[in-house]
Amino acid sequence: MIDIVTPNHTHAEIAIAAAEAGKHIITEKPLALNVEEAEQMYDAVKKNNVTHMVCYSYRFTPAVQYAKQLISEGRIGKVYHFRANYLQDFIMDPQFPLVWRLKKEVSGSGALGDIGAHSIDLARFLIGEFKEIVSMKETFIKERPLGEMTGGLSATSNTNSTLGKVTVDDAVAFLARFQNGALGTFEATRFAGGNRNKNKFEINGEKGSIRWDMENMNNIEVYFSDDEPGLQGFRLINCTEDIHPYANAYWPAGHIIGYEHTFIHLIHEFLSGIANKYQPSPNFEDGLINQKILKAIEQSSESKKWVDV
Repeated sequence: MIDIVTPNHTHAEIAIAAAEAGKHIITEKPLALNVEEAEQMYDAVKKNNVTHMVCYSYRFTPAVQYAKQLISEGRIGKVYHFRANYLQDFIMDPQFPLVWRLKKEVSGSGALGDIGAHSIDLARFLIGEFKEIVSMKETFIKERPLGEMTGGLSATSNTNSTLGKVTVDDAVAFLARFQNGALGTFEATRFAGGNRNKNKFEINGEKGSIRWDMENMNNIEVYFSDDEPGLQGFRLINCTEDIHPYANAYWPAGHIIGYEHTFIHLIHEFLSGIANKYQPSPNFEDGLINQKILKAIEQSSESKKWVDV
């Protein structure tokens, strides 16, 4: 197997070569630099019959999997709303260097593809396919000192006086209609001071609602309208019981797991697919669909019009 964790502009070349060599492939998100590359990658894995996944890891928190189960069981009825925020603040300093994530030719997009793509994937996983989109995006700091990150999402204080142009978005907001009639509101930004990694969503349906926040990843809040008067309201569910997805692989109830376990669950699905000869998800087909949604968001921002997905 091949695990692709390189910058986005290299994904296609590596994945296509790996598929042609008969290797199973898992790659970071977004799948590619653009739709054209994503289509080539999807064609390559289909042609060569290899197992493939995209690392949309947030699907694999037990709480999100349990939210999916509740929705699939009809517990909240017809879905009316999906709203998602993914808020970070790590590039707010004007001296933060012009890293590869801020160059369109390397990353494809900014906050949109880096973190907004996660919200898009969660929406498709939980609610269904997108129908149309209208959006806006903004780059708040147009130029930055040349340089690169020192590791993770941190950078050293930069005194380089040579500036380069930022060619991606710092923030994006968009509205969506889903094919099932639900409405979606989305925001992704790296300029929300005090938010290190605030990834959250709320879903409202005819019979109930569900909330989730990655900073409290083991919990979901659920509301059911058929609760008796006086007891109605959001209840907190700690998804660490044996009945909850993946939870029976770990500790006794109430002994929480962490961010790293989302990747363990994803790799478990990937290896199970290889061993048992089925195609797990999210895979390159999901990656291609998500890439088309990213393109529609950019097109809408440029045209200032609704765009069909």
